[in-house]
Amino acid sequence: MLCLPLQVAAIEIVRVEPSDDRALAEQILALQKNSYAVEARLIGDDRIPLLHESVDDLCGARIHWLVARADGEIRGAAAWSGSEIDRLVVAPQAHRQGIGRELVEAVLKSLVGQRVQVATGRDNPPARRLYESFGFVHVENQQVLPGLWLARYELVR
Repeated sequence: MLCLPLQVAAIEIVRVEPSDDRALAEQILALQKNSYAVEARLIGDDRIPLLHESVDDLCGARIHWLVARADGEIRGAAAWSGSEIDRLVVAPQAHRQGIGRELVEAVLKSLVGQRVQVATGRDNPPARRLYESFGFVHVENQQVLPGLWLARYELVR
């Protein structure tokens, strides 16, 4: 049996405005819920606020958005406000394909020269490793709800 390497489609990163396109906002929200459901399983807690966000909440957030597309589908999204990465989500079937890394790189290019902050579940090793691979330094753990912990990171450039 001959095994061939899986061909990953080229990823296109584009800036979007979900509040201008309800269908796009709904796609991003579905992706976000699927992605945060994976994190909820990793950390053993489904009280992640963004897991329960509505499309109106998503559209009303004052954040900048990027989406990663491949083969006409949204495979990931990232958003930031000021110098803080607000969210990074990747479709579970697209994990470990470099999409999260490409989105973080694109956000960091938009925040050149700034001290960048991000938070993720304290018990989410894949996300923590991703941010640490960019040079983010763990600055504190924060309990945001009883028993729900975030690991806060900072990147000084």
